[in-house]
Amino acid sequence: MKKKLLLTLCCLYIVNFGISQSKVMTPEQLIELNRVSAVGLSNDGKQVIYKTSTFDLKTNQRSSKTYSVSIHGGDVKSLDEVGKWVNDKNISPDGKWKLVAKEVKLQKVSGNDHYSDVPNSNVFIYDQLNYRHWDTWEDGSYSHIFVQSATDTLNSGIDLMEGQPFDCPQKPFGGNEDYIWSPDSKKVLYVTKKLAGTEYSVSTNSDIYEYNIETKQTINLTENNKGYDTHPAFSSKGTLAWLQMQRDGYESDKNDIIVRLPDGDMNLTKDWDGTVNGFIWSKDGTKIYYNAPIGGTVQTFQIDVPDGKKNKSKPKQISEGQFDINGIIGQSGNHLIVYRRDMNHATEIYNLNITSGEMKQLSEANNKIYKDIKMSNIEKRVIKTTDGKNMVTWVIYPPDFDPSKKYPTLLYCQGGPQGALSQFYSFRWNFQLMAANGYIIVAPNRRGMPGHGIEWNEQISKDYGGQNMNDYLSAIDDVAKEPYVDADRLGCVGASYGGYSVFYLASRHEGRFKSFISHDGIFNWRSMYGTTEELFFVNWDLGGAYWNKENTAAQKSYNEFNPVNFVDKWDSPILIIQGGKDFRVPIGQGLEAFQAAQLQGIKSKLLFFPDENHWVLSAQNSLVWQREFFKWLEETVKNVQ
Repeated sequence: MKKKLLLTLCCLYIVNFGISQSKVMTPEQLIELNRVSAVGLSNDGKQVIYKTSTFDLKTNQRSSKTYSVSIHGGDVKSLDEVGKWVNDKNISPDGKWKLVAKEVKLQKVSGNDHYSDVPNSNVFIYDQLNYRHWDTWEDGSYSHIFVQSATDTLNSGIDLMEGQPFDCPQKPFGGNEDYIWSPDSKKVLYVTKKLAGTEYSVSTNSDIYEYNIETKQTINLTENNKGYDTHPAFSSKGTLAWLQMQRDGYESDKNDIIVRLPDGDMNLTKDWDGTVNGFIWSKDGTKIYYNAPIGGTVQTFQIDVPDGKKNKSKPKQISEGQFDINGIIGQSGNHLIVYRRDMNHATEIYNLNITSGEMKQLSEANNKIYKDIKMSNIEKRVIKTTDGKNMVTWVIYPPDFDPSKKYPTLLYCQGGPQGALSQFYSFRWNFQLMAANGYIIVAPNRRGMPGHGIEWNEQISKDYGGQNMNDYLSAIDDVAKEPYVDADRLGCVGASYGGYSVFYLASRHEGRFKSFISHDGIFNWRSMYGTTEELFFVNWDLGGAYWNKENTAAQKSYNEFNPVNFVDKWDSPILIIQGGKDFRVPIGQGLEAFQAAQLQGIKSKLLFFPDENHWVLSAQNSLVWQREFFKWLEETVKNVQ
């Protein structure tokens, strides 16, 4: 009888424990969430075609399924094929041609390329920069666009960039948005940066080129602009628009919408104090819909496209709320089909009413999971900075938050450095998961973030260790005054520029933080400048090379704002995470920091991922990342005496 009762109690304990555990987000649930991506609107505009993909932790593999749902919501249907539902943008409007992206070998790089008698050699030979990019060593191959007959199955065709050592789609992140057909099917527009070697590494000057199929001639449509020109798109009237940044070398310049009118090019958003993420044309070709950061969120706007020289139109905000519209998929009648997310929910597809701003959820890929999970309260707080400005700060509270208790609290340092700290939902730096583990998170929109005006966004350049560091401390100090924050249990975490912020604050936090976590952070600006691949970034943000003694801005960056110079002041435990294939913030940064901490006797740990780049993409690696992240915080913040 006792054994039976004991067994029953054990079973009840196991069942109840499982239920209680499922009430908050876990690392396993986060990684196995469905990730939603739209294929597009159906040809009749009545259905949204989308895919969901998920990781299987056991196999460490991703699988996907395709679905359709009415633009007004309702039953979701599984699809076996997509072709009959959505037109292929790579097929010309007249149906005769198709565009295909292929890798073309143009240069000798490997030992075997140069010397045929050493087929087993493993060596790369370079005589200029741009020898590696993001996470890949250059092997002499370039991505080119080919025009083929729509019925061609042999993968032959016309190479639009024959013999040219340039990439389209652009590497490392370009896709089929980098090339489009003209409405008359006679021309192809494509985006590339026609620079090579060292020139490529120090410039952002991409252009939009037009290739004429009949004459086989190519012209540069944006030759006069020296910054980024990207995302070309034609309206239903045949008017061309694209995104443009003006300044060469500045990857976070104000991004504007340019339209090519009969009287010349017009900058539609020139006088708007913001930067554009992406856009689509309205169906009638009279408006453009775009999404952009504003006030700690990302929202949707519309702007009229004039026929004449003068632009009297001003942007009108369509959506509003504590969420991000992180992409516009298409338009159907008076509705925009968009991606939407917030700090408690991963991206799903929504219908946005253009007139009223009302929204309806269409995809429900993760509703069943979220239904059983307790959500965090997300507070938008405005904090005064040391120079008297108002700073939006997100404060994320644990589920079942009790203001009569005291909670360990984390300062989150955003990367970028000029990336919006909006209502994003990360599959690694996930605020919902951090809060579920019992932490309050303080996430300030410090200087350098878009959505608060161009001046706020640009202030951080050449001032990495200046005002924005004060902004971080203003945020944590303000929230730490609350009775429910345990000021003796504060941590500081971040990646990339956020990782740099962690390294920098570790030497000047004046006892605020009990622990630090830096993922792929910059530790030593001199070695960073000597090994990173996109030199335009460090040239612009730091002011130039470290050997230029006459450049006061650069010298300030390499001396006053360089964490390695102040590592002797580190006094708190630090977890350092580094990707082995991260060429943006290369491996030496994390190893140098860990070695410095160890040799000074500081409690420290190195989490090294040999096969990961600036991110962690493997499901099982991500799970290890999460477990080590929270294990470290348990040891050094939550359970500290």
